[in-house]
Amino acid sequence: MAVADFSQIRRNEHLPARIAVQIGREISEGRIAPGHKLPTEHLLAKTFGVSRSVIREAIAQLRNEGLVETRQGVGAFATEIDRRQSLRIEQDDLADRDSFRSLFQLRLALEVEAAALAAVHHTLPDLAKLDEALAQMNGAEKWTDQGIVADLAFHRFVASATRNEYFLQFITFIAERTHLAINAARAAAVLEEIVEVTIAEHVAIRDAIATRDPAKAKEAMRRHLYGAASRLGLKLEML
Repeated sequence: MAVADFSQIRRNEHLPARIAVQIGREISEGRIAPGHKLPTEHLLAKTFGVSRSVIREAIAQLRNEGLVETRQGVGAFATEIDRRQSLRIEQDDLADRDSFRSLFQLRLALEVEAAALAAVHHTLPDLAKLDEALAQMNGAEKWTDQGIVADLAFHRFVASATRNEYFLQFITFIAERTHLAINAARAAAVLEEIVEVTIAEHVAIRDAIATRDPAKAKEAMRRHLYGAASRLGLKLEML
């Protein structure tokens, strides 16, 4: 069996997504064979020079892509080829501005409706998860990797609150693909201003969901995503 070749990644990149790309390449190219176990979280964290929480985020992304299966108490395994998902978006595709804009349009359509469903179906534990993500976003100094991971978690928790597993799967899949480009845009902007505006938008989404007002939740999510697109230099149709 070929030996997986992992290397440390640049610290200014969105770590979970970049690590997922590297591990996914090892699986796709056969260096981690179908059905074989991945290295442990501890070993991967040491190899990449990151925390175990970052590795868990990367494994979660690979699981959503269908490249990895996790077994509680055992570990993560490369999925057998005939069980892998056909839907994949390569990170290089997002270098094309039109493709990235198209993906953002899909995210807009899904997440606005998800916010409305979350307003109807959420529970108190769902709100607690949103509050936890917001606290992590507020606590991240200059909003580096910790804040970006918390941002992604917030959107995943909104999707989970819909009580519709397909919203959760698709929104997680799409949001994780867009975060690398979003991170790059933040690096080129006045970060403090982006952090302040972005957190305020997330608070508005959380508060609208908490009031169980679907229309208000949809509008809050719509404003956030249009704002995020604008900060990335993307122009979306106002629908």
